[in-house]
Amino acid sequence: MSASGTAPVRLKPLSVVPEGDDEVLVGDPASGTFVTIPAVGGVVIAALQRGASVEEAAAEAEAFAGEPVNVPSFVEVLGELGFLATEEDGDAADPVRTAPIQARRWMTSVRPELVRPFFGRVAWACYAACLLYALAVFALRPGLLPDPAVDAFPFADVGLSALAWLPFVWFAAASHECGHWLGARALGIQTRFGVDRRLWMLVFETDLTQLWTLPRRQRYGPLLAGLAVDCVLLAALLTGRLLIDTGVWRAPELAGKLLAAWVFIKVMQMLWQSLVFLRTDLYAVLVNALGCRNLWRVKTLMLKRALSRLTAGEAAELADATSTDLRVGRWFRWVWLAGFAGVIVWFCVLLLPVFAETLSWAAEGLAEGPLTAAFWYRLLCVTLLLGPETLALVLAVKEYAGRLTARRAARAS
Repeated sequence: MSASGTAPVRLKPLSVVPEGDDEVLVGDPASGTFVTIPAVGGVVIAALQRGASVEEAAAEAEAFAGEPVNVPSFVEVLGELGFLATEEDGDAADPVRTAPIQARRWMTSVRPELVRPFFGRVAWACYAACLLYALAVFALRPGLLPDPAVDAFPFADVGLSALAWLPFVWFAAASHECGHWLGARALGIQTRFGVDRRLWMLVFETDLTQLWTLPRRQRYGPLLAGLAVDCVLLAALLTGRLLIDTGVWRAPELAGKLLAAWVFIKVMQMLWQSLVFLRTDLYAVLVNALGCRNLWRVKTLMLKRALSRLTAGEAAELADATSTDLRVGRWFRWVWLAGFAGVIVWFCVLLLPVFAETLSWAAEGLAEGPLTAAFWYRLLCVTLLLGPETLALVLAVKEYAGRLTARRAARAS
């Protein structure tokens, strides 16, 4: 599309958010596409949104920048980004996919005023108190710290214990993601759920792309809302365990064992969110706090450069990165690389004892052959327990195969 003269330019409902003194973040909330451009671009977009012609927008841009601005060329760039309105815009377009498995449309079923009280200052003080309370319980009652080899098996039957995991794991994951969703809705932001992977682990995630329509200081609430829900749930579970441990509540033995198993699961999930080198919630908080734009990609490119594996195209891409991404990437690339050791420790301490015991138990039953009930029962249990990791592995293989195909196609052309 070309733009010139006095013809008006129709833009989609774009958001324009200042990012520092010389840049603005421009995006289409409906598609989830956002880019950072010089502040003069924001002046042009604001003029076009008011109905100004290209010539009028160019005059405003020149007055702002102190030099002529090629607005027709800028409008063509907006078209390439999909920011210009078209005749087909009556039908809502599907947002850009950010996970292999993801809902196609944004969710808007909860009105912001209904959930806003849960994300005010008083509410956040309560969430912080829950976290401090949990830490205090662990510090004063170290016997309540999770012991994977014991707490993961509340039943004498290993398979039944594995099955008892699943409802709470799903509930805990769903409540965490619902926290993100409700935190976003409190600010009037739309979200959608998806399934992705981090290394070999399957994860559920909430697409918070539309947070980029808000000023940076307002993004923390939805980013931390999942952990806020985790803190409340952990505090409630620990209260039950503390009442039993102090003798105030004479609960059945099974109730205590189930509470111990659920505390273990919740602590494991919260520790996972602390692994900033795996694009977890705290990674998003870090990126937002530091003002990074594409830290994950810059980190990858800087590692490839350190290993002398950077292509010419990637070198040009790295040269165009923001100074903030380059500055943070210098140390974050090594944090990411060293983080693999952290993941291995997390896996060996928390999950390996559970998987090892379950697989050993399953092997005994599978050895009896498919004509026995024990074979199918143990196969069902181990499949349900390891199914998510298997799916994550399938997604990883699919992603790698796609990259390999793309590279071969690029070389052939």
